[in-house]
Amino acid sequence: MTPALDPKLLEILVCPLTKGPLRYDRERQELVSDKAGLAFPIRDGIPIMLADEARPLDETETRS
Repeated sequence: MTPALDPKLLEILVCPLTKGPLRYDRERQELVSDKAGLAFPIRDGIPIMLADEARPLDETETRS
């Protein structure tokens, strides 16, 4: 079972590039920045907020 991300942590985290909000994708264990078009991985319950670790979203994943 994957650890859940602390809701309080999600409230304070923002995208490091746009400073915009992130949404939590529990299934993929990622924090998604729709504005930047990137998904930041969560490893062992720890968000990895580095642009070079993020994966680009494809067009079907983005929310406007």
